[in-house]
Amino acid sequence: MIYLKPKQIIMLNLFQYLSFLLKKLIFQNKLRITQQRFLNILLSGINIIFLVLIFFTKVSFAQQISQTNQNITLTRILFVFDASQSMLSKWETDSKINIAKKMLVNMLDSLSNVEDLEVALRVYGHQYSVPPQHCDDTRLEVPFSKNNFSKIKGVINKLQPQGTTPIARSLESAALDFPKSTKSRNIIILITDGIEACDGDPCAVSLALQKQGVILKPFVIGVGLDINFKKTFECVGQYFDATNENQFKEVLRIVISQALNNTSLQVNLLDKSGNPTETDVNMTFYDRQSGKIKYNFIHTLNNRGVPDTLILDQLPAYSMVANTIPPVFIDSIKLTPGKHTIVATDAPQGYLIVKANNQQYKALNFIVRQKGKMNTINVQNVNSTEKYIVGSYDIEVLTLPRLLINDIDVAQSHTTTVRIPDPGMVTFMMDAAGYGSLYIEKDNKLEWVINLDNEATKQTYTLLPGNYQVVWRAKNVKRSMYSINKSFSITSESSIPLYIK
Repeated sequence: MIYLKPKQIIMLNLFQYLSFLLKKLIFQNKLRITQQRFLNILLSGINIIFLVLIFFTKVSFAQQISQTNQNITLTRILFVFDASQSMLSKWETDSKINIAKKMLVNMLDSLSNVEDLEVALRVYGHQYSVPPQHCDDTRLEVPFSKNNFSKIKGVINKLQPQGTTPIARSLESAALDFPKSTKSRNIIILITDGIEACDGDPCAVSLALQKQGVILKPFVIGVGLDINFKKTFECVGQYFDATNENQFKEVLRIVISQALNNTSLQVNLLDKSGNPTETDVNMTFYDRQSGKIKYNFIHTLNNRGVPDTLILDQLPAYSMVANTIPPVFIDSIKLTPGKHTIVATDAPQGYLIVKANNQQYKALNFIVRQKGKMNTINVQNVNSTEKYIVGSYDIEVLTLPRLLINDIDVAQSHTTTVRIPDPGMVTFMMDAAGYGSLYIEKDNKLEWVINLDNEATKQTYTLLPGNYQVVWRAKNVKRSMYSINKSFSITSESSIPLYIK
């Protein structure tokens, strides 16, 4: 179905009006043209209008595409490149630096046409020779911008290794390299052949930046790095070991693929039998490092009755909350790049409804707590149905007096119904304003229900069935001994007046 814009409707109306005039002139013999000639004119008009409609439709579609593109997340990749003195050493067919230069330049060529991608280059170990050791030898050589690939390649080709390896300082400085003006996925790819040579702690810096949400977990590519140093970088980010020239090329390709692509996830919410039949609840995904909200989805079963597939950024590790009542959690979700990941959590649910027949209770709420616990997990309206995780619950209905019902069992896919006794009514009438309270008698004790309005001389209350006492004293009486105490009983659907004098 095609939905027309106002301008398109105007054009159609003009065409219809033109056709009407032509027909009218023909029938009145004021325009002597053959029927075939009329049809030709009409068809010409149709063609013109059709072309105009296509133009407006294309403009509208282009606007929609433009609006959609504005919502696409920008990816920024910062290459942190090792140009320290050790990169001059021989490796396979050439020096490490020349092989790394060649591979990175080729990779940049393949990235130049990727949409919604910006890259930048930070280099360390290239400004000062050693000795002495310069631990501040790190610099953002090419900042983030569009179409800067040629500039980055030019800088790479001119690099001359000569200095030390300040990895921690480079990562720390990299946090300021990412613009804050627009939202983006901030990724660091560290290419190095050595470990930290200064007094910094790359692991601590990387973890701090991830927790702050500045960057996603970095990629670390070890270029001919001693295998004994591998564990040194596993805490910094996702480590890839390039033991030879061909492997380095493949590793670089894999890293770029993981940096740019998403992967799929299926969340199974399991019922009491362990089947993934529970659904229609919100799922919130958090970045485990930064704690920030990454995604919100309503869990859905597709047309085949299978939990729907979600497409997520594959780089972060996630925690997930399924917002059932009470919520259930998956503490750690690690996606496997390029593979469909399935995770599951127990979320068996049943239904609870508290029914009240009386019209006075139509807007009444009740509090729901897990059995034996004090914190409120939900406030629900009577005569409404809500889903809860299977288990035992205590409820507190906000009647007068409060109605407490404990050990209510909610079973899988079953509706548990609780009924409130029909209340009665009492109307207090006094000759003057005064102070008073209402109590219910339980086990030979009085339990407070409510304080009376100290300004009103007539007031009505809806009460559950039971035995009550009211204690009252007029404002103008200054002796406690003149307090009035009256007992009365309430039965369902009764209405009694009570004079307090």
